[in-house]
Amino acid sequence: MVSEDFAKVWTKLSREWRISMEQSLAPLTEGQLNVLELLLESDPMKPSDLIQHLSTTPAAVTTLLDRMERNELVVRTRDDQDRRIVWIKVSEKGAAEAERGKAIRHSLIEQSLDQISEYNQKLLVLLLGKVANQ
Repeated sequence: MVSEDFAKVWTKLSREWRISMEQSLAPLTEGQLNVLELLLESDPMKPSDLIQHLSTTPAAVTTLLDRMERNELVVRTRDDQDRRIVWIKVSEKGAAEAERGKAIRHSLIEQSLDQISEYNQKLLVLLLGKVANQ
C-alpha cells in the first residue's frame, strides 16, 4: 500500500535528518534554530508571539528562551512604555549561530537531493507541496 510505503520512507528520512541535524548543530538545537530564524524575520518579538509558530506551551517557550538567553543567543528587554511587555531579540552570537545552522541544514538537504536528478528534485518539491496543501 502506498500510504504505508510513504510512512516508512518519511519516517526514515525524518529520523536520519533529525539525528544529523542534532549532531551537526550542537550545542545549538533545532528548536533554538527555529526560534532564531523566526526572530530574524520579525525581530523583536514577544514570547507569546512565538507560541503560535512553535506549536508548544507558554512554559516550554519560557524554558527554551531561558536556555537561549543563558547561552547568549537572545536578549530580553522590557518595553519602554509598558514594563510588563518583554521583547526578545537575537544577539550577535545568535545571528552567527542561525547562519551556521541554516548552512548545515542546507548542506544536509542538498546531500539528500543530490542523489536524484534536478528534474526529479523539482518534481519531488511539487508533489510534496501538493500533499502538504491538502
